[in-house]
Parts: sequence; C-alpha cells; structure tokens
Amino acid sequence: MAQFLNRPLANKQRGISFFGMLFVGVVMVLCAIAAVRIVPVYTEFMTVKKVLKAMQQDSLDSMTAAQIRAAFDKRASIDYISVVNSSDITISRSESGAILVSVDYQVVKPLVGNVSLLMDFSASSDGS
Repeated sequence: MAQFLNRPLANKQRGISFFGMLFVGVVMVLCAIAAVRIVPVYTEFMTVKKVLKAMQQDSLDSMTAAQIRAAFDKRASIDYISVVNSSDITISRSESGAILVSVDYQVVKPLVGNVSLLMDFSASSDGS
C-alpha cells in the first residue's frame, strides 16, 4: 500500500473524455465525407490528363480543330469523362509549333449544408 501513496499521479485519471472522443469522431466523419467527395473528382482529373497526353501521341498537326474536338469526345466517352467536353478544350500552338490541347475547369461539390468545395483544374497535352 505504501507504493501507491508515493506516486502522485496514481490518483489522476488518464485518457480521453466523452466530449473529446465526440469531437474526434466528428472531425473524422467530416474528413471521411470530404474524401468521398474529393477522390472521384481527382480520379476524373487524372483521366482527363491521360486523355490529353494520349492525344499528343496522335498526329494533331494534320488534324483540323473540329477533328481534334471529335477525337477528344470519342476518348472522353470511352473513359467516362463527364466534367469536360470538347467545347471546353483550348487548341493552340506551342512555341515549337506543335499543336497544344489544354483545358481549365472548376468543379463544385457540396460538402455539408451550404458549405461546398471548389476545385480548380488545369491540364494540357504537353504534360503540365
């Protein structure tokens, strides 16, 4: 019994309180909700980047703008891209004279109530 009396911390409780555990649980749920909303958007962005990079492998120099847009639409329908269509892409020439296809777009995903996540994306066929 004398051993327990010599330790001053033996009488104090250790651990997390109910409200602390409740707070941690709420934060974890909000992080999980955000992840469920964000992951599909980034997955689709990676698919858009892959399609634009694959289009660069085609001979875009011999294609018209309408043919490039049609090629993008075909690839987008195969890869289930719904956030970007051919009217959203920009076709230009790089400094070296090669055709450059790029897209800039925003995605808004509701999170909780009137709180939403706004994500800006930019991809081009040169890999940036």
